Amino acid sequence: MFSLWSKKWNPKGRHCYVTGGSTGLGLALSVLLVKAGAHVSIVARNEEKLRNALEILEASRVDKNQIIKSYSFSLTAAESSAAALEAAYALFLCAGASKPKFFVEMTEEEMSQGMDNGYWVQAWTALAATKKMVNENAKGKIVFVSSTLGYMSFHALRGLADTLASELQLYGIDVHIFFATTMRTPGLEEEKKSKPAITSKIEGDDSPVSPESAAERILSGIQKGHVHIGGDFLTDVFRASTRGSAPYHNPSGGRCTWYNRLDRGPYLAMVG
Repeated sequence: MFSLWSKKWNPKGRHCYVTGGSTGLGLALSVLLVKAGAHVSIVARNEEKLRNALEILEASRVDKNQIIKSYSFSLTAAESSAAALEAAYALFLCAGASKPKFFVEMTEEEMSQGMDNGYWVQAWTALAATKKMVNENAKGKIVFVSSTLGYMSFHALRGLADTLASELQLYGIDVHIFFATTMRTPGLEEEKKSKPAITSKIEGDDSPVSPESAAERILSGIQKGHVHIGGDFLTDVFRASTRGSAPYHNPSGGRCTWYNRLDRGPYLAMVG
């Protein structure tokens, strides 16, 4: 069934588990979901940031019966990721970080941390969530967050998302991946501390988008049934010209094949 004719997914009453939900894109997405009537649990490491975020979410609630909770866990290991998901029980998720440097300048520790913060922090949670959903026969969604650079070279997270988008059809689980552009978040300020000057020059006059704008694009893309969701027009240009296994949704048409399940089950999203 084409996504054009699919029932628009509505987060109201759904359980949403957001990793990295205490700041930036994760918090903006959590607020958007709370305002849409969803039950939201956020996960992050810093307890003070979690408390502040929880106050913002409480002020955004539209129903006294909404469940809004926070959990402090590190998600860079399989065991702690599974424990976090078990504590929140089938709600929503969001996390990740970047420390840009030239390859030759990186230390072994920074290489390892890069994979932890850019890949494993999402992959471990996806694994725990998939096992739980399949074991309980629960339908839902998993949403990864990459960046525009995911279209420019072989990218582990994109490869995982594309593979799962095909495999998890067996269990009625939809997979999406958001390719973010530069956002005005606390993480951006940290990136600037190590970003090479030439990288900043290449970015030129690019204007970072707000986390709120990015969150709206994610939700809109999910509701339209798009497997790949671009963060801005330029990213959509890269998406439209990239050949991969994910269904296309270019204006000229293309393959849109499994969007008749958008009204089922709890919602599970991952943003990094």
